[in-house]
Amino acid sequence: MKKQILKGFAVAAALALSAGVVTPAQAANEIVVWADETRGPNIRDALATKSSWVSGYTVTVKAFANFDALKEAIDKSTATSGPDIVVGANDWVPTLAKNGKLAPLTLTASQKARFSSSQFYDLSYKKKLYGIPVDVNNVAMIYNTKLVTSAPKTFGEMVDYYKANKSSKSLKAGLCVAGGGMSWGAHSVFSALGADAYYFNADGRINKSRTFNPNVFGSNVRKFLMDGGKSNGFFPASDAGCKDNFLAGTVPFAIIGNWEWSDYKDKGFAMNLMPVPGVTASSPGKAFGSVNGAMLTSFASTRGVEAAAKSLLVDFFGSTAGQVAYQKIEKRPPAEKGAAADPSVSDGQRGFGASAAEASIPQVGAILNGPSGTSYWDSAPAFWTAVLVDGKNPVVEAKKLRAIWSANLKAAASDI
Repeated sequence: MKKQILKGFAVAAALALSAGVVTPAQAANEIVVWADETRGPNIRDALATKSSWVSGYTVTVKAFANFDALKEAIDKSTATSGPDIVVGANDWVPTLAKNGKLAPLTLTASQKARFSSSQFYDLSYKKKLYGIPVDVNNVAMIYNTKLVTSAPKTFGEMVDYYKANKSSKSLKAGLCVAGGGMSWGAHSVFSALGADAYYFNADGRINKSRTFNPNVFGSNVRKFLMDGGKSNGFFPASDAGCKDNFLAGTVPFAIIGNWEWSDYKDKGFAMNLMPVPGVTASSPGKAFGSVNGAMLTSFASTRGVEAAAKSLLVDFFGSTAGQVAYQKIEKRPPAEKGAAADPSVSDGQRGFGASAAEASIPQVGAILNGPSGTSYWDSAPAFWTAVLVDGKNPVVEAKKLRAIWSANLKAAASDI
């Protein structure tokens, strides 16, 4: 009988350990945050600007060697080894949520109002939110005030300026892509002319059946970007040389990345960042506006610090004060609206944040990645080459493009 009792105790102990029962060392009033090699130290420094963001708790920030090392660590994490909060990419959410490593987060209406709805989409899976948007990853258009005195209101206005001044000012292009490439960076040009990669319903969810009208888009490409069946030179099919040409004053408008705004600021350019204007003034082109987020893990509950971790997410990562303190050091565009407008944040950061809030869509890999050879990433630059380099019919090519994007949308329907 004694052997059976002892055996029962041993089995119970083994089950307790396998379930991740918190040890006294784990139960300390400590919130553990994981981040990459730059965000980690910067988060640590920002937290130091205030004595306690969560009363009664200390916050330990672990920085990994790089973003890939952080991803590998969170993929391998367990209830006894993982963090309470991980700061990472939005496209980590589906896998981590499916694997049970993230915990859903509920925000009040006033807390949600601090952010753009598309940013929450980035950090959601199956209509549940798993984190707070921290910083924006996007592109925006900048214009050279030595050439153009005010912000253009429509796409046609930019084209007219280019045609009128091409010879006298030795312009090499009108609008070009300096940051993000001819697929990710150029989406706002597709969108401005009538071809978004996907569309959203009024409830903020992706419309699983709507795709762009190839006749409208193709006709706009012909009208604004072509003359006599070939490119008019306004929008190059390649990003080669764009940045140098803009900095040299031979291109009036350029799409740049938020990681490089200081390169332009340091050369004396105004941070007049904005979305690419659309065919009409009320329809600016939408850029991809993904976010990095601070995500709540399921391990926080196991360790008994879930409430405290949620407080840190809302009061530090999700507040104006917290994002201002952090982005002063990190120098990325803040996701939170109050921080994006704060005068202490650089005009470059504010400009990218405002542009993302005005016209952006989340980057949804389930749709964009598609089968090899037929993804958005492959088909987008191929369209520009076919039309602007090879001189092919833009409406015909637009119909081919629509077929690819429509097929990828249908293939991803169960995942979005």
